[in-house]
Amino acid sequence: MTMTRLRKGMALAVGAFIFYTAAAGAFEGLIQRACFLALVTVLGLLLHPLGEGRSWRPLGAVVDLALAAVTIAACGYVVVNYDEIMTTLPWATTLDMILTAGLVLAVLELGRRTVGIIFPALVALGLAYALGGHLLSGALGHRGFDLAFVTETIFLGDLGIWGMLTGVAATVIAAFVLFGALLLHTGGGQAFMDVAIRLGGRQPGGAAKIATIASGLFGMISGSAVANVATTGNFTIPMMIRLGYPRAFAAAVEAVASTGGQIAPPIMGAAAFVMAEILGVSYVTIIVAAVLPAVLFYVSVFVTVHFVALRRGLAVVPEADMPAWRDILALRRVAPILAALAGLALGILLGRSASTSAFYGVVGLLVAFVATSLGRVPAREMAARVLDGLADAGRGLVIIGVLLAGAQVLVSMINLTGIGVTLSSLIVTLAGSSVVAIALIVAFVCLIMGMGLPTTAAYVLVAAVLAPAMTAAGIDPLAAHLFVFYFATISVITPPVCVAVFVGSGIAGTNWLPAAGEAVRLGAVTYVVPFLLLLYPGMTMTGGLLAILDAMAAGLALVIAVPALLTGVRFTGRRGLDLVLLPAAIALAIWPHPVSPFLAFALLIAGRQAGRLHGKAVV
Repeated sequence: MTMTRLRKGMALAVGAFIFYTAAAGAFEGLIQRACFLALVTVLGLLLHPLGEGRSWRPLGAVVDLALAAVTIAACGYVVVNYDEIMTTLPWATTLDMILTAGLVLAVLELGRRTVGIIFPALVALGLAYALGGHLLSGALGHRGFDLAFVTETIFLGDLGIWGMLTGVAATVIAAFVLFGALLLHTGGGQAFMDVAIRLGGRQPGGAAKIATIASGLFGMISGSAVANVATTGNFTIPMMIRLGYPRAFAAAVEAVASTGGQIAPPIMGAAAFVMAEILGVSYVTIIVAAVLPAVLFYVSVFVTVHFVALRRGLAVVPEADMPAWRDILALRRVAPILAALAGLALGILLGRSASTSAFYGVVGLLVAFVATSLGRVPAREMAARVLDGLADAGRGLVIIGVLLAGAQVLVSMINLTGIGVTLSSLIVTLAGSSVVAIALIVAFVCLIMGMGLPTTAAYVLVAAVLAPAMTAAGIDPLAAHLFVFYFATISVITPPVCVAVFVGSGIAGTNWLPAAGEAVRLGAVTYVVPFLLLLYPGMTMTGGLLAILDAMAAGLALVIAVPALLTGVRFTGRRGLDLVLLPAAIALAIWPHPVSPFLAFALLIAGRQAGRLHGKAVV
């Protein structure tokens, strides 16, 4: 009980720190980041104790105390010596080296406990490469750096562990995680689920469509595929199984739909804020550019589910399980959500920072929640919900904070050694001037990296090394970064390490392998959509109205034709005609000509109408 209270108290402290700095403004750069990292690291050590439940837990407790102590000491040292660090560029002392080693060890060990060995191993490899690169020959070798210089880079400045990624995590991302957690804890979660049930339940494959809609709505706030599966999947997967859907299919639908939440604005699994900082553009620019690909993702999943439902005769949701619209749209249900979104939009329109805009959203949410709950919900329960939201935000920031701090260390070593430029040059040399070849190489690396790392971390590391190769080939930087991010995202449904599928299969009580196969089939078109970013400038809402319409037509043609072809649904009513018309539409959609996307779309409409006239199409 004492440990439970300590964990919740620490989580509340992290949430309170986020709330205060979002309201009053962040502290000076290194001070904000050091306080944030100290808080989330200590909380992480409490939530993920070494050796819990084992006989050697007392030894683990000693290790945890030591890691917590060195973390607090290192972060406190930076806070106390902030002025000196930022103005005099101090030389590294023995104490600095000890504190740096301890802090990095704490971050990497916590990363190992939360996401596995691959991430800390990559960071350790980057550090080893910086220290021992002089031992290598050829293009990968460099002059090498001593321990003092590496310490100065990592610890005594704002390029290492206190760099941009940690800064974004400590301010913007933290504020939006708080916004999302409070929204879900004050009734937004159930409201999203009820809307999804009402919109999708009475259509063919209704329960699968509920999973698609609900996961999209949840994902826009949570931004984590795995958390999304665990949250919405506990409701949608049992519903699908109860209605007779195959278990593997139920798990796959939830996994694929939840994956899209990471690419759906406004939060995008924290990547929107990181991307904005890397590219030096506004947050609004990123979310506007991400809208069309995200819409295409969910249209593709929805269409695929529809076609599969028609082929397999999947059941609709019984009317008795459908919530009434009057309950869904009751003021007490929608007011907090609308007020939260209004506050967020107001901050953006007024030109406030992203974290301040998120704070406006939180204020609107809390005011509306209290106003609509007075006299209906006891004050103690209202306070408990808000405190639970604060604590949940604190817990949610542990992985984000630790991963981005660790990634920042690796990125600083990549920049220090120049390995990113070297690898980009090698890729350009290998692929020549072929944009397609470079894109395929980058996509493959993203899928591999994403299998062992959380999406945001995979995006950051691949973008640091490989995005320059894409821009060197003439690809727009924003399109290149979105391309990297999308492939890092869909890695969570790509075998053999498909984390979202693992979670969904566990809930469904089925083997993960058939579920993974279903997920790849359901999400097949999502492996193609990112390439449209490279073919059509309008995919990022740039290039003018005609370019945007061109991209929309190409995307819609693809997300209809590819699922129709793969599911074998009778699109025109004649299978032979389908096998001619659908590949032709796909080819026209990916042929980057101003007219070809419209021809592809027109071809699909004509084929569909022909099937209806003959009464043979089932779509």
